[in-house]
Amino acid sequence: MSRPTRRQVLYGSAAALAGAALTAPAALADTPAARPADGHGHGHGPGTVRSAGHEMPEPFDEMYQGRHIEGWPAEEGGAHDGGHPSHGSRAEHRSGQAGPHEGMDFVVRIDNDDLHVMRNADGTWISLVNHYETFTTPRALARAGVRALQGADLVPVVTG
Repeated sequence: MSRPTRRQVLYGSAAALAGAALTAPAALADTPAARPADGHGHGHGPGTVRSAGHEMPEPFDEMYQGRHIEGWPAEEGGAHDGGHPSHGSRAEHRSGQAGPHEGMDFVVRIDNDDLHVMRNADGTWISLVNHYETFTTPRALARAGVRALQGADLVPVVTG
């Protein structure tokens, strides 16, 4: 039997290394070490409430790094009274007019401006400010948004 050439050994090693690099994230994806801390990634910790088969985060209203952040489930009402849920917007929604938070599960505001947030299929949250990072709760997402804005004003998204 003939011995392999250096080129064959290098190609074989490169292929084995590439295969290991591509399969390692899938093998480690559901381990505790792979679950990020501080509100990132997956999780079912404090700050969430089970509702209709899925978890809905609890409302929050706080000051974070000198900015006022608040959030609440969108079905609780609109933000016509300074950001707090009101029952008047339900009547508007029933009358056929789309409310300011149409299509959103949860409303998040930074300094009284809406931060557009979206819930992923796996239950994590993303925003337009932190579109490539996932967070377990809208509160963690709002805090990360404040850090990302670095004092800048949030520009509202105009839809429709």
